[in-house]
Amino acid sequence: MNKQVLAGVSALVVTLSLAGWAVAQGVGSVTSLRGADVDEPQLLDQVPRQIEGRMVRNYRQQPPLIPHTASQYQIDLRTNQCLSCHDWTNAGERGAPTLSMTHYLDRDGNELDQVAGTRWFCNQCHVPQANTPELVGNDFQPSANLR
Repeated sequence: MNKQVLAGVSALVVTLSLAGWAVAQGVGSVTSLRGADVDEPQLLDQVPRQIEGRMVRNYRQQPPLIPHTASQYQIDLRTNQCLSCHDWTNAGERGAPTLSMTHYLDRDGNELDQVAGTRWFCNQCHVPQANTPELVGNDFQPSANLR
């Protein structure tokens, strides 16, 4: 048992020593997709701005993009601020699009009176659109019948 502990400690010391050497040499430094160090400040005039207004979908069944800022919206296990406008009970008086009926179906296809738990976290499918440069190349072409 003592030999196993000694071998484990020795392996840990060697690993930490090599890791420390790699950091000191700059090997494996982390950079972001924008090509700068992750802790490098970004000038305020270079911060991408969110695009306001509805955008055309690029393919059938694409979740709609969020046409307004949603950065301060609370979405957790108990609260979903998106529903204050988009739930079918509020959408008419708020002038907001109503959620698709699919959002009120459980996994077995049963209709619910409230949003299904599988559709509760809106931002897992719906995202705000921002005016940003591409981080990676993309040659996607939208369906011709959507335009």
